[in-house]
Amino acid sequence: MTLAYSFIIPVYNRPDEIQELLESFEALEGNIPFEIVIVEDGSTLSSEPVVKAFQSKLNIAYYFKPNSGPGDSRNYGMQKAKGNYFIILDSDCILPKHYIIEVEKSLKTEYVDCFGGPDAAHESFSNLQKAINFSMTSFITTGGIRGGKGSVDKFQPRSFNMGLSKKAFESSKGFGNIHPGEDPDLSIRLWNLGYKTKLISEAFVYHKRRISWEKFYIQVNKFGLVRPILNTWHPETKKLTYWFPSVFSIGLLLALCFWIFNIKFFFIAYMLYFVTAFVLALVNSKSLVVALLAIPAILIQFFGYGYGFLKSTWVVSVQKKNPKTYFPKLFFK
Repeated sequence: MTLAYSFIIPVYNRPDEIQELLESFEALEGNIPFEIVIVEDGSTLSSEPVVKAFQSKLNIAYYFKPNSGPGDSRNYGMQKAKGNYFIILDSDCILPKHYIIEVEKSLKTEYVDCFGGPDAAHESFSNLQKAINFSMTSFITTGGIRGGKGSVDKFQPRSFNMGLSKKAFESSKGFGNIHPGEDPDLSIRLWNLGYKTKLISEAFVYHKRRISWEKFYIQVNKFGLVRPILNTWHPETKKLTYWFPSVFSIGLLLALCFWIFNIKFFFIAYMLYFVTAFVLALVNSKSLVVALLAIPAILIQFFGYGYGFLKSTWVVSVQKKNPKTYFPKLFFK
């Protein structure tokens, strides 16, 4: 099978990000042909002038459509694309030079109709971005929940760095209208259709995560809200590990209460965890500042996700309310 790649990139009011991403496309190695499909999702700050500046150097198609969310915009781009294998990226990503070489090598060695790649922090990122990246990807937080190398057919790709064959797209109809959560929902539906997914660990992207502490909390809180909804839609995918951030957060609050009554064991256990996280972040980033920032990043991640998960579980699983009615901001029409 000859693979013809189409990169699908939705963008909303982020021309500066598109500039950096397209510059990284220019630097790709391997001489593997590809096209780029930019889908402007109803932006008021257009990326079209940036795209036009690169059209003489890269094979780019640009489309503008009314705002309907990232999932629908990816579907729109895949419908317009000319390739038979789509690679979906977020606009806040930067590609390393070897990216497409690693994708091609992996798919030709062991073909699957859907793959995901990890994300990393580029040296140019801010200390806050690096700390949040550590929190989001480390094996001691929730970075391993999606599955790993040993679970080839159970890895849930994320749409900031995701490959999907045209055949799989047409069979599944692509992304749904929930956001976030549209990517694990698609992965699960693909499994049910008999398709396999896998992680290509070498095909990583530099994911900027344009985030402040407040925006980070909002993001992870939405992740927590979405998971019980997905568990309701796909009950066969429920895992005890999805409860981990909630249990961790409640346990930390209880440990603080026990400390007041001079029962120190549980609090000391948590402190050992955070010391371990600090050391791992320090080794990973080689920065004392990043290592220190990683601690509040982990706390925000666990408490934000954990609270969202408990709230959504209560509303969706206990009260049996319609998530589209109760959490309208999680759904695009």
